[in-house]
Amino acid sequence: MALLDGVHSPADVRRMSLAELQKLATEIRELIVKTTAKNGGHTAPSLGVVELTLALHCVYDTPKDQIIWDVGHQCYAHKIITGRRDRFDTLRLKGGISGFPKKSESEFDTHDTGHSGDSIGVALGSAVGDRLRGSSRRSIAVVGDGSIAAGMAFEALNSAGCLKQDLVVVLNDNEMSIARSTGAMAGYLNRMITGKMYNRLRADAWNLLGLLPEDLGGKSRVAARKLQEGLKNLVVPSILFEELGFRYIGPVDGHNLAELLDTFKRVRQLHGPVLVHVVTRKGKGYEPAMRHPEVFHGTGPFDVDTGRPLSSGGPTFTGTFGAKMVELAGRDERVVAITAGMCLGTGLLPFREKFPNRLFDVGICEQHAVAFGAGLAISGLRPVVAVYSTFLARGLDQVIQDVCLQKLPVVLAVDRGGLVGEDGPTHHGVFDLSYLGMVPGLTVMAPMDEAELAAMLEFSVGHAGGPTAIRYPRGGSESPPRSGLVPVELGKAEVLRDGDNGCVLAVGYMSCVASRAADMLKDRGLSVTLVNPRFVKPLDDGLILSLADRHRVIVTVEENVLAGGFGSAVCELVERSGKSCRVTSVGLEDRFYEQGPRSWLLDQAGLSPQKLADRLQQILTHHA
Repeated sequence: MALLDGVHSPADVRRMSLAELQKLATEIRELIVKTTAKNGGHTAPSLGVVELTLALHCVYDTPKDQIIWDVGHQCYAHKIITGRRDRFDTLRLKGGISGFPKKSESEFDTHDTGHSGDSIGVALGSAVGDRLRGSSRRSIAVVGDGSIAAGMAFEALNSAGCLKQDLVVVLNDNEMSIARSTGAMAGYLNRMITGKMYNRLRADAWNLLGLLPEDLGGKSRVAARKLQEGLKNLVVPSILFEELGFRYIGPVDGHNLAELLDTFKRVRQLHGPVLVHVVTRKGKGYEPAMRHPEVFHGTGPFDVDTGRPLSSGGPTFTGTFGAKMVELAGRDERVVAITAGMCLGTGLLPFREKFPNRLFDVGICEQHAVAFGAGLAISGLRPVVAVYSTFLARGLDQVIQDVCLQKLPVVLAVDRGGLVGEDGPTHHGVFDLSYLGMVPGLTVMAPMDEAELAAMLEFSVGHAGGPTAIRYPRGGSESPPRSGLVPVELGKAEVLRDGDNGCVLAVGYMSCVASRAADMLKDRGLSVTLVNPRFVKPLDDGLILSLADRHRVIVTVEENVLAGGFGSAVCELVERSGKSCRVTSVGLEDRFYEQGPRSWLLDQAGLSPQKLADRLQQILTHHA
């Protein structure tokens, strides 16, 4: 019988011996690999923290004591031992358990999260709140070496050191965030754990243990530990955290359960802010993930034996972006690329291989990425900042202040716009057309297919009149290549077909969906004028107003929240003109959307071809 079969809560784990815990760790890893191979998911991050997860739940009285995971993509072992073992096969599926901590799932999930850098601040606030309410609950933040370099994390560390509040920060150091961690902090941490002098002294301290009399018992271990700590402090640069007001402990082997348990038992007796530096290996226990941790950060389904993806798929927006960037950089030495720890995810790996000196990975620091791009533009370069829509929101202030206010030619390549699928509400990029569209001087585009994305990127890099943003979805358009693509011209839309029963303006990929819906409407005896706007800002005012003269109703379609989106802008334009044409907007409701396959989510939102055709028929018939 597998040990996992008897684990229904951390209480069951706390009763296990060290040998049983080590066996349990192996079983957990096997389950994680088996499940993510079928469902996809964040394989490597969760494999790297299995022992750390077990140690925390063994030592701390969860759920009374709370573990707050930074990002949360490493929480699979946590979910397995906190009552969700029987449902783990539903990970990331429609109606299944989330790939991130979710309070509605379990009392052990303290904080819904999916972005980096917030765990220390949340844990500190909770700890202070508990103190004010007289609670003795402990708060533990688990943050990676990539996330701890984020501005929010440093702000929280600074605050915690000032407040002197009881708080444990576990620094999970695997030299990786999503890709290999970059920057001075990553180098600083790496020097801590790889310095020859430190590792030699660490070994010498424990060798000394064997020379002490056996009858000293536990005293010998205490003496050796004190010697090790004293020697370590001479050579390990822990002064940064100590100057911030933290007691620094480590580095600790994150895969040595005995050492982890012993460390956290001692830490639990301490007061004030404590930082425990734990060294782990991303992908631990699964050879393909250890060889390629960046690839296995987040995967689709894969073959367990080889680690190879089960489907290579067709052309994608992301792949097209990456290929076009290589082409543009080959023609123009001013073209440089910036990524916030997402080189592979944003399609820039070929660019990095071809132009390593022109690719800047700033780590998980979107605010800095945008400001850094502004500085490059000031120097006469053509920076392209590639970032997921959901993460760009954190750099909005820099988009406004550092880029748009100064009319700098920075290109924002906004990937994963719209509903992204199984990663769920923390990752859906459904607000960008609203928050980008409100910024003066920013040109905002949305391509309907891969060829148009390439054309828009070329236009943007050559556009010296100010900043641009290109917003495109996850995956591909699944549309046949178009012949004779109309060149991209500032603020000009493209009419895809003419009709008599109404007009449809469908933004970006929604033009592909609307085209299929229009074919269905034709079979029902209805014809529509279909327009691919191309530009969300500036609008093609002349074309839209001429269409308002011809049609009784204009329907806008967007994969974005309706509040402040493309439809709002079109409606305002038509209303200001005083024309009698009615504008109706179709888009995403004012709510957070759950996880599930992208195609299913679009259907639920009324944005699949069939659902859109039904909705358009209803609107057009009503206004006939």
